[in-house]
Amino acid sequence: MTNRLPPLNPLRAFEATARRGSVSAAARELNVTHGAVSHQIKALEGSLKVSLFERGAKRLKLTSEGALLLPAVSQAFGEIAAATAQMKRPATSGELSITCVPALLSFWIVPRLNSFTEQFPGVRLKLAASNDPAVLHSSDVDVAVLYGDGNWPDAWTRLWSNLQLFPVASPTLLNSRPLRSTRDLEDHILLHGDADGREWNTWLSAADAVDLPRRQQYFMGDARFSTEAALHGQGIALGDTITASKLIARGELVVPFDLSVPANDAFYVACRPAMRSAPIVRVFIDWLFASLEADQLAEPHTSARTLLRSRRA
Repeated sequence: MTNRLPPLNPLRAFEATARRGSVSAAARELNVTHGAVSHQIKALEGSLKVSLFERGAKRLKLTSEGALLLPAVSQAFGEIAAATAQMKRPATSGELSITCVPALLSFWIVPRLNSFTEQFPGVRLKLAASNDPAVLHSSDVDVAVLYGDGNWPDAWTRLWSNLQLFPVASPTLLNSRPLRSTRDLEDHILLHGDADGREWNTWLSAADAVDLPRRQQYFMGDARFSTEAALHGQGIALGDTITASKLIARGELVVPFDLSVPANDAFYVACRPAMRSAPIVRVFIDWLFASLEADQLAEPHTSARTLLRSRRA
């Protein structure tokens, strides 16, 4: 026997009330009266024969049954909204909103945008720099490329690339202030692309230099800014095998030490599950992976060791 689903309007009233935290706020959102929302919720409770909200408390609170129902209802409405948006969007044309790690966006994606545009001229890209996983729950973002552990609830994720980290510096800086050994790092400013210095600590530990005195350090919060500071000769940054590869190949950055370490996290492509099937999202994700594979075939030097040997040669 087929289970009969509750009517749509009471479910909508319940979801809006639970999400907004009050009947009045839900009524304003749905553009109906306070009494209409209350009536819809009571009708839903009557249909399900359970109480969805605790009555009498100062603050609106879900019962255990309401807490069980809410995620399923929220996901269903989200998928309906996404499907409706896809119906209105041509398969591989229209606007595609992308959020990306700032360093990857600046040093890897932007230099390759012409390749995507040539393949899909009907797609208008809207690009934003961010590494905040919260964007995965925003209806304004179609797909994201993030640096992290990939463990983001209620999101589709796929590993895009692991990273190796190694010090990089401007050749101009090293001509005036050489780096012959790790001890020479004392005379340089360490440029941090993270907020807590974990990445430099990992590299220094591998170099048996974790106790090295650090007289000057700049914490920049993102590898884009630490790399740009290194390009301007402001200090020594940690580069990676993705965002720094072209800069090293062009001689704008050099690798002073023959040592690389695995990054704490990795690059992931992610989006809301409902958006994964959208053709315009699929073509961009496929392009990301194909472009990375083409880079790896064209540039076999993927570690600090081989990059350094190539530079010395």
